[in-house]
Amino acid sequence: MKKFFFNLKKYYKYAIRSAKAELKSEISGSYLNWLWWVIEPLCFMLIYTFVFTVVFTAKEQYFPVFVFFGLTCWEFFNRMIKGSVTLISSNRDLVSKVYIPKYILLLSKSFTYFFKFLISFALAFILLLFFKVPLSLNILYVFIIIPLLYVVSFGIGLILMHFGVYLDDLKNLTNIVLRAVFYLSGVFYNINLRLKGALKYFLLRVNPIAFIMSEMRKVTVYAKMPSFEGILVWFAIGIILCIIGIHIINKNENSYAKVI
Repeated sequence: MKKFFFNLKKYYKYAIRSAKAELKSEISGSYLNWLWWVIEPLCFMLIYTFVFTVVFTAKEQYFPVFVFFGLTCWEFFNRMIKGSVTLISSNRDLVSKVYIPKYILLLSKSFTYFFKFLISFALAFILLLFFKVPLSLNILYVFIIIPLLYVVSFGIGLILMHFGVYLDDLKNLTNIVLRAVFYLSGVFYNINLRLKGALKYFLLRVNPIAFIMSEMRKVTVYAKMPSFEGILVWFAIGIILCIIGIHIINKNENSYAKVI
């Protein structure tokens, strides 16, 4: 880990510049430019809200806000996991010609995803005010839950980034698993209300994104206290995953150029 923090200090400016360049390239040639980062999440929220309120008659309180917070957390997690699997192979020239610690690639990518996350999160707060959701000081716990989301996503991403170099089918497998996790994470329904018994316990304890969504909605939409025990457990798991991922990459990064 000492080497990780040394490299983090040495290369973080590169990670920031790379993230800025990628964000600029995404909107180059677009008439609406950065407005797409606002329009896209709003459109998805409206579509899903219509489908699940009109077609499936969802009755969760403040449903549009409920959905938007869920989608905001999910999109960051989904982008991190999907993007990590092919990250090294998609940067073949950089990996083979220039030395850079490979986890810096994921760090840079995470900055672009986190920037979009913050835009969606700001929109979610606007929706809180628009729908007159009662607020409390518990909303400040988002400053604990957001780092938890980042640490867990980054830890899983590091491990998948390594194995994605050697397993060509991992991308397809990851897409299938993520699709299943999407519907099992309570993006459009409240797991605490809709499910009971072992299944409810399993989804909220074993699925990190389901737990994080639930805790995010507790402190924002429902003005409740979060589960500090659960947060501490997942923080510990996330940090362990990060340590494992960093160790694996440090040990094997010299062989990546030969494989890809």
